Amino acid sequence: MLDPHVVRRDFPIFDRKIHGRPLVYFDNAATTQKPRQVVEAIVEFYYKHYANIHRGLHTLSQEASEMYEEAHEVLAKFINAYSWDEVIFCNNTTDGLNIVAYAWGLKNLREGDEIVLTVMDHHSNMLPWRNVAKLTGAKIKYVDITDDGTLNYDDLEEKISERTRVVAFPGMSNVLGTINDVRRIARLAHSVGAIAVMDGAQSVPHTPTDIRMLEIDFLAFSGHKMLGPTGTGVLWGRKDLLEDMMPFKVGGDTIKDVTLEDVIWHDLPWRFEAGTPNIAGGIGLAEAAKYLMRIGMEDVRRHEMELVEYTLKRFKELGDDVEVYGPTDPRVRGGVIAFNIRGLNHHVVGRTLDLFGIAVRTGKHCAHPLHYRLGLKGTVRASYYIYNTREEIDYMVETLKQVIAMKNILSRQEEISEEICTGG
Repeated sequence: MLDPHVVRRDFPIFDRKIHGRPLVYFDNAATTQKPRQVVEAIVEFYYKHYANIHRGLHTLSQEASEMYEEAHEVLAKFINAYSWDEVIFCNNTTDGLNIVAYAWGLKNLREGDEIVLTVMDHHSNMLPWRNVAKLTGAKIKYVDITDDGTLNYDDLEEKISERTRVVAFPGMSNVLGTINDVRRIARLAHSVGAIAVMDGAQSVPHTPTDIRMLEIDFLAFSGHKMLGPTGTGVLWGRKDLLEDMMPFKVGGDTIKDVTLEDVIWHDLPWRFEAGTPNIAGGIGLAEAAKYLMRIGMEDVRRHEMELVEYTLKRFKELGDDVEVYGPTDPRVRGGVIAFNIRGLNHHVVGRTLDLFGIAVRTGKHCAHPLHYRLGLKGTVRASYYIYNTREEIDYMVETLKQVIAMKNILSRQEEISEEICTGG
């Protein structure tokens, strides 16, 4: 079983104090902290093996190339891919989804085709398809949510038609924590000959991911949300689809040969990894995946379910002063709790929690349409990971009780600040 108190020993940042108080890091949906093992793997590469890959016969280049290729194999194992050459390293989830939208979409979409998205989508999944729709004449449709924050599958079935070519969706909402029924969505997409594209930014770091079981066609996820370095990510795709796609970015290492008249593209995955890649980042990402596999993704998921269940239980002590959004069943909810304190702006709550050393996210979380659908200007978001504990949740709840007790004072300070800013 995962013991977060043991895990925390690998994360030096938890020795820090914020405003004189121990750091409570509840902003994991935005990015995660890094264990010593990941940092040390990057340092080891830079100190002892650094060179460019696929460009030299000398020892360092050969070592770097081998380490970088092995990193692809590790990530393939992490998601149970059929082969490591289906695993494309990219900058992040956003980059991976853009590759699919442009490299697949521009080649395959035509005027009148339909792209089905959801109102719970992160902008990173929504906006690339909207841009490609404008370029191709395709039409966008949005699937709604139910009152409890789950995807409306009746609406999904209604929106999918014989014209649907793409169904793109999040594995898990970064606001509501809703875990979607991926296989059900994929099968609906395939029933009309459409592809299923999954934004795995929130789900892959927190739940066991087996692309063979999910039956999807593309999956993108970020390294920095799963203990890895920033500027790293993975796009996985079905091999037949990847081989049929035009490279989105081209240049060095994407080709086997170039003449003035023609180009022969490189094998997968290199044709989609143009230029000198983030070699150290890829090696660090592989170390992060190894770290999580040693813990066991089933235990990661179990731990977060327990934290969510405990949080929802403790939040009941706050009564009507707190409003929580998303499913109440921890079995269909990831480690994300979006909430508001009635009568207080979400930013005021976030800034106040920071004074107590608690890091949360406030705002619309790059999911503006979802917040507008919920009728909200923003939310406070606490999001968990392998190093978070029940004691930290206790501390947050007790702190929120103090925030509620000071609500009138904090609300008045907010009004004064607004008056000053507007010249009132």
